Amino acid sequence: MTDSVSGLTALRDYWPRRFTLVGLCFCSTFICYIDRVNISVAILPMAQEYGWNQTTQGVVLSSFFYGYLATQIFGGWLADRYGGKVVLGWGVLLWSFFTLVTPPAAAISLTVLFLARVGMGLGEGVAFPAIYNLFARWVPDQERARSAALNVSGVSLGTVAALLLTPTIVVVWGWPMVFYLFGGLGFVWYLFWHYRVTDTPETHPTIAPTEVAYIREHIPPIPANLTIPWRRLLSKTAVWAIVINHFCSNWGFYVILTWLPTYFNQALGVDLRQVGLYAILPWLAMFVMANIAGWIADSLLQRGLSVTFVRKLMQSIGFFGPALFLFLIDGVTSALQAVSYMCCVLGLGAFALSGFAVNHLDIGPRYAGILLGLSNTAGTIPGIIGVTLTGYILDATGSWSLVFLIASGLYVFGAVIWLLFATGEQVFE
Repeated sequence: MTDSVSGLTALRDYWPRRFTLVGLCFCSTFICYIDRVNISVAILPMAQEYGWNQTTQGVVLSSFFYGYLATQIFGGWLADRYGGKVVLGWGVLLWSFFTLVTPPAAAISLTVLFLARVGMGLGEGVAFPAIYNLFARWVPDQERARSAALNVSGVSLGTVAALLLTPTIVVVWGWPMVFYLFGGLGFVWYLFWHYRVTDTPETHPTIAPTEVAYIREHIPPIPANLTIPWRRLLSKTAVWAIVINHFCSNWGFYVILTWLPTYFNQALGVDLRQVGLYAILPWLAMFVMANIAGWIADSLLQRGLSVTFVRKLMQSIGFFGPALFLFLIDGVTSALQAVSYMCCVLGLGAFALSGFAVNHLDIGPRYAGILLGLSNTAGTIPGIIGVTLTGYILDATGSWSLVFLIASGLYVFGAVIWLLFATGEQVFE
């Protein structure tokens, strides 16, 4: 205990390098989503220019996820084998390049645009597995919920930035400029990443010995994984609880992420100039609540509550809450009321970031990158099926209620599975 206190005192004298790593991971996630979400607003003028119906828009919006799906497990394997730093760095450069070429790709043909969005997905697919690989090596267990929550809150903040800035850029400079401006951010980020981050605390050139000792007091060094015990990983119900919940969570998340501007514009009559302002409020709620939930979860752990109890509590709030408000949104005709309900959906849903979304680090820190890649593979499927199906449902029936009810039902299903089979105990050495 005395060594721990003296270590904490020494850390006050300088900026901990693990904070820099977490902060730059947050920035990469912010850029990831500002590049991913801008098309959910830009699709409106693009559809007018190229004559796309709702089904075609759904295909364009979902095309990204084909590439994203393909590199989840591969990205986890690369990160575990070669280190998260190089994998995340090259992933950001790759998706930033394909963001930049989106306008000329669209001008050539729908097929070329589809391939460009797939290429962007290939780059973004390695991001979260690489980040979790780094967190498993750098972040002490009692800081993991808030670190993971901060990183994932880059999703909501990047979404806010995209929704807030994209309409103005479209109106002032035209929709192609959206992709040119945002695509350049990743190259600027890479300069900081290359010089400020290492794969392990021990290899950082300016880290204090007290910080290395503090980190290692809570997490032992994790060796590189030369082989992956797939049979053993897939045999555990705790793994499948994460996989199923990632799928259920992302169904509602991706449908809202890609179709919310269209919902406000076409179902509630919000003008394109204002649609970004309406759409950002739920994501701001998610950003705030994600970080609050992360601090609550870590505080509960520090008070002696079990990891299993805390993860199930956070997940229950994060799934039953959104399910309720997606059910209640049926029949809403007021944009203000719809915004309020969506704030509750995403704000309460943010609690799940301290539930299933950090559980990979609980049950198997050595395989955190692979486990994240595995669950995020399942979580990417709704980006293809859910987003495309939404376009089909809207063309066939025009029913937003059906879209939201499907998501609500999946949240309930996932919560039940979590309460039955999830654990916070370490399952894999």
